[in-house]
Amino acid sequence: MDFSFTEEQSMLRDTVASYLSDHYSFDQRRTALAKEPGWSPAIWKAFAEELGILGAPFSEELGGLGGGPIENMIVMEEFGKALVVEPYLGTVVIGGGFLKHSGHPNAEALIGQVIAGEAIFAFAYAEPQGRYNLADLKTTAKKDGAGYVLNGMKAVVVGAPYATHLIVTARTGGGQRDAQGVSVFIVEKNAPGITTRDYPTVDGFRASEVTFENVKLGGEALVGPEGQALPLVEKIVDEAIAATCAEACGVLTTLHQGTLEYTKQRKQFGQPISSFQVLQHRMVDMFIQVEQSISMTYMATIKLSDESERTKAAAAAKVQIGKACRFVGQNAIQLHGGMGMTDELAIGHYFKRATMIESAFGSTDHHLARYEFLSLGQAA
Repeated sequence: MDFSFTEEQSMLRDTVASYLSDHYSFDQRRTALAKEPGWSPAIWKAFAEELGILGAPFSEELGGLGGGPIENMIVMEEFGKALVVEPYLGTVVIGGGFLKHSGHPNAEALIGQVIAGEAIFAFAYAEPQGRYNLADLKTTAKKDGAGYVLNGMKAVVVGAPYATHLIVTARTGGGQRDAQGVSVFIVEKNAPGITTRDYPTVDGFRASEVTFENVKLGGEALVGPEGQALPLVEKIVDEAIAATCAEACGVLTTLHQGTLEYTKQRKQFGQPISSFQVLQHRMVDMFIQVEQSISMTYMATIKLSDESERTKAAAAAKVQIGKACRFVGQNAIQLHGGMGMTDELAIGHYFKRATMIESAFGSTDHHLARYEFLSLGQAA
């Protein structure tokens, strides 16, 4: 695939890569994760004020850099290389996506807060019984005068411990799995009636189980049309999938490069193990998986603006990413030996992130079935 970046996009990549190289080493990341709050507000402030990358996908009229999904892809790929845990995906890609596409009356003000690093969003959409069905909701928002009353529970809300706002999917009508009746709300994290159980995830992020008990919302909390927000949710999730695939490309690139460097140093029978033909073949297979993943991610990102192709492209990319995360990750660990899983070695942390990405927003099997339905089921 021939994909040429503009001069501005190349500068964005170089800026992010240079900053992370100087301020986000593996040891610096481990230090930040080992203490509260589990991330670096100073780094987030620098993203906003020094680099300006929190405005990468927003128009210049809103104070952004005038970019879009490609800029998100560039940032997320570089974040993957450094295993950045700061909430760019939840805040800029997902939160910003809902604000941009929904026509929310307070969108301009909230996007300004996102760009300034003041508003941090977490996407509360998953429920234990729902698996990967975005419409399977027990959380309800019942009409109460001009506003709503929110009740329910959301699981594994990544970034919720340090979020200022939650984006919540809830049912305002219809049955538990109906496409109709799904609504989206922006809820302030400190609103009365919200309780959380916070915990670290295996890949270094922080997440929460969030419970809503008679949380009163004003009418302005509604995002998009009441009861008809599922297409909007699906659109934003596809954008999040493309961004997550971009992050995975950064993770996979580092896994492959790190393994290649290690095999040149590790000696067996008096020579580097990189000279063994069977291991050379293994690393070539890893390289092919990485390159295929990059190409599929570029394709999915380009097609986000094509409503007829967006969903199928996102599903196809996620299938490739899922397979690559497993193959490249497992082979990286195997070629490093048992030390590959130690906490002191970076390669184990990249493997953990790759493993989590494999199931993020739907497993490989889920998206393979989704792609099959979109390609064959609808035609039938």
